[in-house]
Amino acid sequence: MTELFSRVNGIELCHESIGDPADRPLLLVMGLAAPMIWWDEEFCEALAAQGFHVIRFDNRDAGRSTRLRGRANLAQAYLLRTSPYSLADMADDAAGLLTALGIPAAHVVGASMGGMIAQTLAIRHPSRVLSLTSIMSSTGGRFVGRPSARAMSMLLAAPPRDRESYVETLLRTFRLIGSPGYPFDEDRMRQRAERTYDRGVHPGGAVRQLAAIVADRDRAPRLRRTTVPSLVVHGARDPLVHVSGGRATARAIPGADLDIVPGMGHDLPRAVWPRVIRGIERIAVKRTA
Repeated sequence: MTELFSRVNGIELCHESIGDPADRPLLLVMGLAAPMIWWDEEFCEALAAQGFHVIRFDNRDAGRSTRLRGRANLAQAYLLRTSPYSLADMADDAAGLLTALGIPAAHVVGASMGGMIAQTLAIRHPSRVLSLTSIMSSTGGRFVGRPSARAMSMLLAAPPRDRESYVETLLRTFRLIGSPGYPFDEDRMRQRAERTYDRGVHPGGAVRQLAAIVADRDRAPRLRRTTVPSLVVHGARDPLVHVSGGRATARAIPGADLDIVPGMGHDLPRAVWPRVIRGIERIAVKRTA
C-alpha cells in the first residue's frame, strides 16, 4: 500500500487504498487523534476480500494530513459551541476526498469521532453515502454516550512529551477503554503506538478535534431524515462513549440495524472483526437489494 496526498478544502489529506478499484468503494473514517493506521491492515484486507475497494485516510490534524493552527477552548466549545473547525468541515473533507479520487459515492464506516463524521457526511452529502456504519459513536446529544469519570480524566490529561511516554500512555489508555471481554493484545497495541508516534502526533490537533465534537449540536433530528441503509455497532461495555450513544443513534436513523457487542469496549478486538465485517457487508447489500 502506498500513502498518497490529495488537496481537499484547502488542506492536504494523506490516504491509501486496499483492494481492487473496480470493487465497491468503502471509506473508513477514524476517531479522535487517531490516524488511518488504526484501521488495521488485516481488517482492511478482510474487507477487500469481501469485494470492497477500501480507502482509509488521516483526518485533518492527525497523522500526515495537514496540521492546522488555532487554540481550542473546550469550555467555550461546550457553552458557546465555537471551535476552530467543525465536524461539518471534517465531513466535507471526506466528501472532498471522494471527489478527488473520482468516486461519486461510497459505503462509509466511521469509528468513534469517525462515526460522528460519517453521520454528518450522510446528513450533509446524502448522495455520496451508499450505506452508513457507525461504530462506538453517538448522536452528539448531551445526555447520551457520556464517558465515565475515569475516561473523561484521560481525555483531559496533559499529552505525553516523548516517544516512550506516548507509547506507555496509549497502552494505559487502551487498558482502560478497551474491551474487557477480550484479551488485551499488548504487542499489537505497542506496535500501533510506535508507528503512530513515528508518523506524527499533534496534541493541539487532538484538542481542536475534541472541541469540534463538543461544539456540535445533537444530530438526532437531522439523522431522522436519513434514508441510507445504516448499521450501528457498539460495545456493551464502552467506558468512553457509553452504549446509550449507540442506542440513540440507532433510534434516530430510520430502519437502522443495531448490534450491541457483549464484552466490547472502545476498540475493535480482532475476535470481533468477523462480526463487524459481516454487518458492513449485510448493510451494503441492502443498498442493492
